[in-house]
Amino acid sequence: MNLRHIEIFHAVYVNGSVSAAARALNVSQPSVSKMLRHAESLLGFPLFDRANGGLVPTEDAHSLFGDVREIQDRVQALREAGRNIRRGTGTLRILALPSLALEAIPSAVSQFLRTHENVKFDLQTVHHDDLLRKLHERETDIAIAFQLPPSAPISQRWLGEGELVALYREQDMPDAPPSLELSRLRGHRFISLAASGPLGQLFTEELERRDVELDETVSVRTFYMAAALVRQGVGITVVDSFTAQACLAPGLSMRPLRPRITFDVQAMYLINRPPGALADDFLKTLKQVVDAP
Repeated sequence: MNLRHIEIFHAVYVNGSVSAAARALNVSQPSVSKMLRHAESLLGFPLFDRANGGLVPTEDAHSLFGDVREIQDRVQALREAGRNIRRGTGTLRILALPSLALEAIPSAVSQFLRTHENVKFDLQTVHHDDLLRKLHERETDIAIAFQLPPSAPISQRWLGEGELVALYREQDMPDAPPSLELSRLRGHRFISLAASGPLGQLFTEELERRDVELDETVSVRTFYMAAALVRQGVGITVVDSFTAQACLAPGLSMRPLRPRITFDVQAMYLINRPPGALADDFLKTLKQVVDAP
């Protein structure tokens, strides 16, 4: 049976007669009858018995219908996906690290919806250690993060660059220069993110390389919590530029480090599930947001 046979069989089974199936498919009754007979000829057994002016499915038809319904549902889903692509509609499932979800992702979504008003978003935040699991369990289509997990069997697309910056209360460093050497952080209570993932490790390695030891008063695992502690006057911290920009408020300032400590922003996805046309357009918008000064 080909897809046309399956479509005819499904329509007759669901609607109960050739005439009703023809109306549902918007085709002639003779064409439905012809395709149904052809399907029965290919299968080698009848699918329907005639009774009281209608068609009653045989036991063999009942046995087939479960698989036929599943195929028909998939065909309908494929057709709908094609229509969505043509109309520029659909649902984008995007997962991002919390620091990118504070401002970068919302900004990109807002901009994208101005020109794609029928698109829907399913947005999630996740910590770095759960990225691969979420992708492989198909809970999301694209993950936006800073570093590809080691040896991960996934593809990636470079979206831009971020950097680590110092976030502090202006009253704690009123004479801060335009950029800060790590040694300038000495003498202040420091909120450490050493256990926060790849960026925490990146900063820790830079401290060790430059033989700088800080007064780590508090250790946290999320950049947002570190920024909140700065706001409460607990100390200063070093976070990614996206978190710092999103958390700036009166009395808070951020400064790049000298020399700069940069990292890549990547879109990650399964090798066998690359982004479609709609997702491609969104990633272009997100890239513009990431690249914006």
